Amino acid sequence: MKKVCVITGATGAICSEFAKEMSKNGYAVALLDTNEDAAQAVADEICAYGGLAKAYHTDVLDKESIVSVHKKVLAELGKCTVLINGVGGNNAYATTAREYFEYGDEKRNDIFTFFDLDKSGFDFVFDLNVKGVLLATQIFALDMIGEKGCSIINISSVNACIPNTKTPAYSSAKAAVSNFTQWLAVHFAKEDIRVNAIAPGFFSTAQNKDVLWNADGTPTERTEKIIAATPMGRLGEPSELLGALKFLVDPVAASFVTGTVISVDGGFSAYSGV
Repeated sequence: MKKVCVITGATGAICSEFAKEMSKNGYAVALLDTNEDAAQAVADEICAYGGLAKAYHTDVLDKESIVSVHKKVLAELGKCTVLINGVGGNNAYATTAREYFEYGDEKRNDIFTFFDLDKSGFDFVFDLNVKGVLLATQIFALDMIGEKGCSIINISSVNACIPNTKTPAYSSAKAAVSNFTQWLAVHFAKEDIRVNAIAPGFFSTAQNKDVLWNADGTPTERTEKIIAATPMGRLGEPSELLGALKFLVDPVAASFVTGTVISVDGGFSAYSGV
């Protein structure tokens, strides 16, 4: 069976690295993203060194969009053998200004407090991070029925087990992704479709650069806290996630591995702070 990897949220710093790595390991890669131009740029980079990759405009919250793209992938690349559910993100309306509630905050209108958290913001975060995984898996896992060596990789977060301050929706949604990963692993176990997740710690990407870095390039106060709570004393590089990816998708090395969430976080989730 031809090796085909489908990646949602394919233009992010992490998933674009995943796309290149999967290509180098002999996979044809389908890059699914709402930003088709950015996805095409990643596809062009892969094709430039002899790989096979195609970009597809996809809205993972629109099942008909995924169905349409699935038909194109089948026709142009073949059946999906590895699905990487990389789509995800946060929303400003689901984020508090403060880490801790302070008496009187409930009366303030100059900062965004817990009491201002917006339902639509929460809905967006949960839809993107959780329903995006559900819908893509419903469509592309159909290709894996009756086949051998297939797997699904979800992208969770260290925040699934240790919630970030300020980001209740994102942390809760990633906890749901980890739990759903385990559910899917059990559900598909008899069909020998392995389902696992990678939980990155803190990595500097275009998505979070404004949170992590000041305009002059110095680390923000939040970044300093992150580094202080990371035993290895630094942020991660996207390339440092590739080892976990290669292991989990390997049908021989990880043949008995399913339902697991591998943390790649420099020790963040192991550190109590004392």
